[in-house]
Amino acid sequence: MLLERHGVVTRGAVGAERVPGGFAAVYRVLSAFEDAGRVRRGYFVEGLGAAQFGTTGAVDRLRASARPVGDGPTDGYGDGFGEGFGDGYGRGSGGAVRDTSGRTVVLAAADPANPYGAALPWPDRPERPGRAGPADRAGATDAPTAAPTGAGHKPGRKAGALVVLVDGALVLYVERGGRSLLSFTASEPVLQSAADALALSVRDGALGRLTVERADGEGVLSGEHPLARALAAAGFHATPRGLRLRA
Repeated sequence: MLLERHGVVTRGAVGAERVPGGFAAVYRVLSAFEDAGRVRRGYFVEGLGAAQFGTTGAVDRLRASARPVGDGPTDGYGDGFGEGFGDGYGRGSGGAVRDTSGRTVVLAAADPANPYGAALPWPDRPERPGRAGPADRAGATDAPTAAPTGAGHKPGRKAGALVVLVDGALVLYVERGGRSLLSFTASEPVLQSAADALALSVRDGALGRLTVERADGEGVLSGEHPLARALAAAGFHATPRGLRLRA
């Protein structure tokens, strides 16, 4: 079941599934599978330890989409999972397909295809340029910094929450109900790809009506947040409560 759901089984993936006996129990079974030639063991995904087990098909697909170390999408945004999690979204508000640098997909936060919070930790959120943060108040440079630990909402593999991945990298976290969004990049083209995919999911009927009230803790009606501009370009329109899109 773990191999079918994850393709490559790692310690983090087993931990997220809360399997009785933990990774130690699963490791014995997977080792027996390896001896029988049913799975491969190797260092398939960098940074996740050497005890990784994958089916032949999953490993071959990872190798086919792998990039050289340090090579990524044109804006430098990616994490090594590459295109294996993409489905080719990216349509604008008028239905025209945008030219995006990566493949975009909307998933339930608890979906096994979402590696964050399981195989991978949730990434830090960048501090938006121009917004006063701890580093600015201390007289530091204007370079973007990660959002302080414990500040604002935090992502999690929660029922009803969504994630939007662009080329395998986490770009948006949509909290249950869709009223609040968290962004994980300052790149406006990448945010636009994610907003387009979210809008397409609403129009296709997968999400129903979506009304976004806050982005990274800020009200979206001011239009100052880059994500607010991306949502408006994707077809969301202003209401007294926030930016809304209906199926």
